[in-house]
Amino acid sequence: MDTEQPSARDIRRWRGYLADERAEAKVYREFAARRTGEEREIFLALAEAEGRHEAHWLALLGDQVGKPRPGSLQTRILAWLARHFGSVFVLALAQQAEARSSYAADADATAAMAADELTHQEVVRTLAVRGRNKLSGSLRAAVFGANDGLVSNLALIAGIGATGVDPHIVLLTGISGLLAGALSMAAGEYVSVSSQRELLAASAPDPAAIEARADLDLDANELALVYRARGLDAEDAGRRADATLRALHGDEAAAEFIAGFRQGPTDPGHVDAEAHELLGTAWAAAASSFAFFAVGAFVPLIPFLLGMTGIAGILTAAGVVGVVLLLTGAVVGVLSGTSPVLRALRQLAIGFGAAAVTYLLGLAFGNVVG
Repeated sequence: MDTEQPSARDIRRWRGYLADERAEAKVYREFAARRTGEEREIFLALAEAEGRHEAHWLALLGDQVGKPRPGSLQTRILAWLARHFGSVFVLALAQQAEARSSYAADADATAAMAADELTHQEVVRTLAVRGRNKLSGSLRAAVFGANDGLVSNLALIAGIGATGVDPHIVLLTGISGLLAGALSMAAGEYVSVSSQRELLAASAPDPAAIEARADLDLDANELALVYRARGLDAEDAGRRADATLRALHGDEAAAEFIAGFRQGPTDPGHVDAEAHELLGTAWAAAASSFAFFAVGAFVPLIPFLLGMTGIAGILTAAGVVGVVLLLTGAVVGVLSGTSPVLRALRQLAIGFGAAAVTYLLGLAFGNVVG
């Protein structure tokens, strides 16, 4: 019985899939080349999985494979970024690339291949989380600081400029807003992070109480109350407390149980360490806030420093700030694994909305006073 021959459209689509699978495998090999240990093995395994998908399309194409084609421009750019940088930003882009797979809606792709792509997305997301966690404390202060500087100083300049005051006063107001805002942001961020770290430190187990565990009564075992206070039920608290005391008295099996138990989310030391890593240091957060607020607040001043005045200066400042808002919004979108375009447009709408309201209020105030 004759088998149905694939159409020219099918062959073009399969060749596209084949090229993309080869390109994606290259991306993961580039990531692996910049990693060691477990992460390197994970990326190599992902590349191997893409190789299985490649074999599927090769089998369908048969003798109609044709000349090797490059992958999509996006995938080739991703491979270049992975080879030269391999950072959390590139991992976030790889996560989004996996999320765009169309295998689930393509009858020529197997269900296993569609499931593989979903799994790859989750693997890459998990690997990216590690980098996001390290960046989150200082990045939060940096992004918030830059956006606050951009929006607040643009709004300040627009509001003051709308009143019709001398351009020299507009410039001095903008510089004052930069300095006051940057210092305020730095102080606020320092107090915020310091307070959170102090709360974490106050919640950590008392070292003296930990050292005293070896002297507890094995029969009474009041250590179970500590674990129950941390959220374990009575049975689990009793088992862990009993194993802890036996481990302290040389029981190797109990020591292994405790070591395994501490890998879970209920271990306070594990949680505290992660929380401190997410927060970062108070001085680093304060410095980031100051620097990025100052940089952001400087941007809308540029047209006025170059001699522009009036509505022309305000519109130029708004245009420059708009570009920077789009960039910062896109960065946040990439890092959070969401659409950079939507995040960029959201940042732009919020910033321009605040500036527009302040400008209208300044215009109204200027008319009333005038």
